[in-house]
This record gives sequence, C-alpha cells and structure tokens, in this order.
Amino acid sequence: TGTELVAPGENLKPGDIIEYNSLVLAAMVREWGGEATRLPALKDDYEAITAQILSASQTHDLVIVNAGSSAGSEDFTSRIVEEVGRLLVHGIAIRPGHPVIMGLVRAGERWTPFIGLPGYPVSAALTCELLVKPTLARWLGQPAEERPQVEATLTRKVVSPEGEEEYLRVTVGQVGERVVATPLPGGSGVLMSLVRADGLVRIPRGAQGFEPGAKVSVSLLKPVESVRRTLVAIGSHDLTLDLLSDELGRRYPGRSLSSANVGSLGGLLALSRGEAHFAGSHLLDEETGEYNVSYIRRLLPDTPVALLGFVQRVQGLIVPKGNPKRICGLADLAREDVVFINRQRGAGTRVLLDFRLRQAGIDPASIQGYDRQEFTHLAVAAAVASGAADCGLGILAAARALGLDFEPLDEEQYDLVMPRAVLESELLAPALAILRDPGFAERVRALGGYATPMIGQVRAELG
Repeated sequence: TGTELVAPGENLKPGDIIEYNSLVLAAMVREWGGEATRLPALKDDYEAITAQILSASQTHDLVIVNAGSSAGSEDFTSRIVEEVGRLLVHGIAIRPGHPVIMGLVRAGERWTPFIGLPGYPVSAALTCELLVKPTLARWLGQPAEERPQVEATLTRKVVSPEGEEEYLRVTVGQVGERVVATPLPGGSGVLMSLVRADGLVRIPRGAQGFEPGAKVSVSLLKPVESVRRTLVAIGSHDLTLDLLSDELGRRYPGRSLSSANVGSLGGLLALSRGEAHFAGSHLLDEETGEYNVSYIRRLLPDTPVALLGFVQRVQGLIVPKGNPKRICGLADLAREDVVFINRQRGAGTRVLLDFRLRQAGIDPASIQGYDRQEFTHLAVAAAVASGAADCGLGILAAARALGLDFEPLDEEQYDLVMPRAVLESELLAPALAILRDPGFAERVRALGGYATPMIGQVRAELG
C-alpha cells in the first residue's frame, strides 16, 4: 500500500517510490515452498484496502500487507484488521522491523491468518524471514530451515538500544586464520546493506552492543565454504569496487568480494589489525603531494605492503541538475544560501577537503552542513538529489549515476593497499587477472571521471 508507489518502468516524479518490495517478498515465499500472488499496489484508501484484504482472505492461506503498519495518518492496516477480524500484535521489539502486525481476518465463516510487514525494504525482508518463513515451514510439515552459523571477530564497535533485539547486517570473510565480520551501515531503508550483507548478527535484548574484537555468531546468507573464497576489502568507497565484485562473481563463480566502507584511514587501520585483505585508499600527504605512502609508513610500519595502482579519479562538487545556485568552487560553500553535505572523518575525500579549505583560508565553521556526514559518494549524491543538501564533494561517477551536475576540483590517486603476502596469494589471483584485463579498464573509464594508467600494477613496495 502507498499512494506514492509506482510500478517499475513508469515515469517517476518527485515523491514517487518504485514498488519492488512485493517482488522480493514473493520470491522469498516461493523459495520457501509457497505460492505467492502479487496484487497491484493500492493507494492509501481505507475502503479499498479493506475490500482487497477481505477478497484475498477468501482465496489464500495467508494475507500479507506490505506498508501502512506504522503510526502515520494514513497507516490504516491495524485499524482494518481490528474492524474485520482480530488484531493480535501491533509492534514487536526488534530492529529493524518494529511496526509488524499479526492477526486474523474473517470473511464469512473463514478466518485467515494475516501479517502486516513494514514498508522499509530492509525491515520488510527481515521480518518476512523471521515470521513468514517458519509459518510456511510449519504448514508444510517441515522443520524450519536453519541458516549456517560461523563464529567471527567483529571489526568495529557496535552500539544497540537496550530494549530491542537487533539484527545487524555484516560482511564476512576469512583473513588468515580468522573469520572477520564487518558491520554495514544500519537503517531500515538502506537497501544496499541487504545486497552487500553476507550474514546477520543477532544482538539480544539487554545488550548494549559489542566492542571491536568481540566474538559473535553470524547467521550466514551464503554457504560456509564460500567464506574462504571471499576477498575482504575495508576502506574507502569507490564505484569501481562494485564493478570488480560484479566481474569476479561472473567470471569466477564461487569467488566474491566483500567490501565495507569505513574511509581510507579506517581501511589502513583494519589492515594493521589483520581484518582485511586489502584497503582502498586515497590519502593525500599535504607536504609532498603524494598519495598513501606516508600514511602506510606511519600506520603499517612493520608490515611488508604492496601499493597496487587502481584508478586516477576526478573529485569535485556534486550539484543539482542545472546547478541552480551557481556553485562553482570551495568559496561558494561559505555562502549563507548553500547547504553542504560532508564525508566522515578519516575518509580520503574529507582529508582532501580540509586541505583545500586550509589552502583557501576558509573556516569550516562557516560552512552550513560541514558536520553532516555520509559514508559513500553515492550517499552524498543522493542527499543532493533529494534536496537535503545543495552540494557535496565526491566523484564524477556518483554524480552521473543520479543525473546530477558536477564541478571538477581535483584529480587524485586511488590505490589498493595490501600485505605483500596477499598480493602473491591464490585468493587474489582471479581479481588481479581482472584488474589487468584491458576490457575491465574500459568499463571503469566508461563510468566517467576515471583514468587507468596504473591499474593492476604495483606502484610501490613498502616495509
């Protein structure tokens, strides 16, 4: 349900949301042995939703309504279930997935089980697995399928509300003798956290989270044996890593690249703790103008490291289409009518911005939004596209991906930093072959704003 929903392929206008949850939920139901009927999305109309629920309940074993379960003025689902049946539950203490509804709907003498799932995509998929999957298994007379479990070391601190059971999405891979799990960005609407997730970590009620290095049990979303064939990348975000992951899975079935975006500094620190195979990094040394080398020497002094060339890319200001506020350079960020969106501390883009601001004599305190942080270039572009910000510093490919304009400012070197042992390992060999394939470099350049003169070549060996 939702007046704002449109079918895939329709022309979009501001405020529209493409309706794809039903495709995901129906696929899950079919995977678990059920037959799924997808009905057209309904506008937020009380009578229309009531009629559709009653009609579906006469011909189906279970009715699921997606969205309309929270506390908005047009979230009618719980009231409708109360009116036409019996409301048993509205709200469960899990995160994400609070506003779940469970009940029974009566049509004549027939009582039909009913589940209302939240509209946010991560919440919808998670609660469908927690509630619908065991229901279908019981009806089919089968034991509920248990996902494979693996013990892993958590790579960073996680804070969780005490009164809720939280399901944390993580990437998983084996680095040396350890299995490591890296938390992905939270939020029930962060769809890419579902796409990237290799597993789920349950944080029980009463716990306040986990410290870095904590041992956790991961419910895997992929086979256990694939963990050993997964490259773990932790560090700076770049769209070309997604291309590499795509090519790796396509050319070498069973191989995968698991990436987590924590910024360049965070990636080098993860390498120093033995939590990643490599880190994407683009840290500018203000004194020498060189990228990454001085930081590696400082943060990885005792580790033999290979600096693998990846891409040269253009950084600039991402602005709305047509650049209505005529934002052309860093000086415009201090204007009263301009709202900026920043990257997180430790990100190479943030390091570059702070350096250029100091060069230009611009006080960060004069910039509206300087303290508002996003963790990827695409998230910055999305903030600009939605109108939440007038501009942000990022790469051309992210601006192009969302149909935005771009004001170039800098060219920079983005490298892959890895222990020399990883460079020489069988695990990296397939990815290295892809990096050195001219066809892959051509795909990278097609994104816009990239040059690839050193891609796949060792720029330096340190330590």
